[in-house]
Amino acid sequence: MSDTTGAPSERLRELGLELPPVPVPAGAYVPAVRDGETVWTAGQLPLVGGTLPETGLVGAEVTPERAAVLARICALNALAAAAEAAGGLDRIRRVVKLVGFVASAPGFTAQPAVVNGASELVGQIFGDAGRHARSAVGVAALPLGAPVEVELVALTHGD
Repeated sequence: MSDTTGAPSERLRELGLELPPVPVPAGAYVPAVRDGETVWTAGQLPLVGGTLPETGLVGAEVTPERAAVLARICALNALAAAAEAAGGLDRIRRVVKLVGFVASAPGFTAQPAVVNGASELVGQIFGDAGRHARSAVGVAALPLGAPVEVELVALTHGD
């Protein structure tokens, strides 16, 4: 990742992407919470138009390469939730933490490579301000049978 010029929303457009509508929570929670300058997102699935494009365990029904693409979609959904809480994508000044959960087949150990799909997108959008701490966690199952889930913590520009 490198220092980039231009607003995050401009870099998003340059990548040919746009923030999707924030997915409606599937339970008793909100998509993101802002307290002061910090925004925490709920875990975001790779929903596209309200639907999971793929289900299953990574390393069995889902290839690691496909799971990395799905992790990128999760990150885009998480950024949409964070942007809504922050007052817009350009109000986010730094992504400080990203956690990726990978529904893993027995013996699958390449969770970091899967979560790179999310981390790389954040870096492309925020440059050095997108360099974050990270956890890549293998789990037995995720909601709705999703292969991946991503949450993040970001800092905003003050009010």
